[in-house]
Amino acid sequence: MNAGRGGGSEQLARERRAGKLLVAAVAALAVVAAACGGSNASGGGGGGPIVIGASLPLTGDFSQPGTAAKQGYQIWQSMVNSSGGLLGRKVQLKIVDDASDQNQIVTDYNRLITQDKVDLLLGTFSSLLNLPASAVAERNKMVYVEPAGGAPEMFSRGFHYLFFAQQATAPHQADQFVKWIKSLPAAQRPKTAAYPTQDDPFTKPVIDSIRKHLEALGVRTVYQTVYPPDTSNFSTIASAIKAKSPDLIAHGAVFEDGIGMIRALENVGFSPKIFFETSAPSQGDQFSKGIGIDNTEGIFYTVSWSPDADYPQNKQFVQQYEQRFGGVPPEDAADAFAAAQVLQKAVEAVGEIDQAKIADWLHSHSVDTILGRLSWDETGAPQQSFLLAQWQNGRSEIVLPKEVATTDHVVFPKPPWK
Repeated sequence: MNAGRGGGSEQLARERRAGKLLVAAVAALAVVAAACGGSNASGGGGGGPIVIGASLPLTGDFSQPGTAAKQGYQIWQSMVNSSGGLLGRKVQLKIVDDASDQNQIVTDYNRLITQDKVDLLLGTFSSLLNLPASAVAERNKMVYVEPAGGAPEMFSRGFHYLFFAQQATAPHQADQFVKWIKSLPAAQRPKTAAYPTQDDPFTKPVIDSIRKHLEALGVRTVYQTVYPPDTSNFSTIASAIKAKSPDLIAHGAVFEDGIGMIRALENVGFSPKIFFETSAPSQGDQFSKGIGIDNTEGIFYTVSWSPDADYPQNKQFVQQYEQRFGGVPPEDAADAFAAAQVLQKAVEAVGEIDQAKIADWLHSHSVDTILGRLSWDETGAPQQSFLLAQWQNGRSEIVLPKEVATTDHVVFPKPPWK
């Protein structure tokens, strides 16, 4: 992720990225309450285009995944329009840039709803931004399908119009990784573990969940730390980890910190038997170029999507992405495409743009997407499992669950850094 161009003072950046999520949500609700009142925003109808609004972080800290999400939405728009549109009408996307800023995203979604009067909404990237944005949508009674925002705080507010279009929330993201650890013979299981994580609303719940499960399994925690989002030097953390010599490292990373931590571990000369990292390893070529292709070998991570999965429209999505943007689609593009698939299916099933009916339909039905079949509980939290992936021979392989695995081989123990 691009850590630059994050607007505002350093203190504001810390507040925006590190903490105070519930405060942000309350602030968002206060802003929208002062805005034009609730709206079902069914749009103009008739034969004109259906306008779908979204605000994405196209600049600032989250510009990399934000741009990928935009690409995913654009591929979906192209595919749906080439097939006759939505409800027989062309789809028009209105995407604005929130600059990775919580305050700006509140302004953006207020404007999209009350001034631009878009017909439908799609979500943004990250729990940090989706938390206040979804509050705007809920206040205006508009369905909000978000492609990336699984922090627990998202689903503790009793929202009816919110839906997360991935397989599971953050506390369950690493369930398959824990399952793999449990499957190991007792003599091969890790005895000790270290848990460094960025102070981020998504990464912390993932790492906390792994730690709790493994401690219950008898894996002793020898090191844990939470570092600020703007951390760029990981030598101190790497040295502290080396001093404890854990069998396993589970690292809560976003992107650049994932690269930085691995480089620091390499520099201090410590390589664990098992290495798990959130988010960063799913960035494909950018990750492998950042740490060197040889150093990717054996790294575990969880993903929502595989380019090889035999799910509806997945092959066409990969082909169109390669033709339009080049290369293999990043996971964030696939997640955005899936979010649009969810919205499309619900609108088509209802047969009209009625926000309440669309929300009710999603609460009681599942949707087949390029991520697999998704369904939601009453809070909008999904009820499935992520895929456990591992870098092997310079490419990503799915190792669990077995029914969608691309290999039956697991690299273990992880080879030393090169």
